Amino acid sequence: MSEHGVWAPLAEGQTPLLFSPGQMIYLQDTEADQFYYILKGTVKCFLSAESGEERILTMHQAGDLIGEAAFFDRQPRVSSAVAVTPCSLAAVDRQRLQAVFAGHPDLAIAMLEYLARTVRLLSGHVDGSFLRADQRVARHLLSLTPQPDGTLSCTHEEIGASVGVSRVTVSRALSEFARLGWLETGYRSVRLLDRSGLERLVAAGGEACGDGRSL
Repeated sequence: MSEHGVWAPLAEGQTPLLFSPGQMIYLQDTEADQFYYILKGTVKCFLSAESGEERILTMHQAGDLIGEAAFFDRQPRVSSAVAVTPCSLAAVDRQRLQAVFAGHPDLAIAMLEYLARTVRLLSGHVDGSFLRADQRVARHLLSLTPQPDGTLSCTHEEIGASVGVSRVTVSRALSEFARLGWLETGYRSVRLLDRSGLERLVAAGGEACGDGRSL
């Protein structure tokens, strides 16, 4: 079973929730009494400042979980989520999760591993400011969930908003990565050809600044 397919029990017997593009799924600072399993579509998770400025954390695709970190620590949500495309989601509250774990105890370990990756992703947004722009772009690409052929659904603007650099800087970095044979760019997408090249670039920055990989 694929990594994404492992979450299928969360949706069994559930009526999917449907969201239109631009519709909010949950809001920052609200109570997290449930999390969501994405059955179809793309969801953007982002942080909002009091000034109104937004920073994209990541773009989630079908098969991903969203809102799980705040759900488990019982604290207000640290980010908001909005549907980018038409989305179908399965909502999971505590009663539902307990029932699923009772029938599929192996999912508890998978959930711990998923939460650990979430912590790593969030820590990357903190220490990523110590990296060069191209290293931040590379790290962001590595954090996205690819389609089976290695394609990532993202635009230059979305990448820039996620890592805090301009669209021009993102385009320059992607052009260099393409020249090195690490990826190829398409319409609103990037296809990874050599993840190891991006990983080496990010690791070089981590060695220089001590990038919190112990999390």
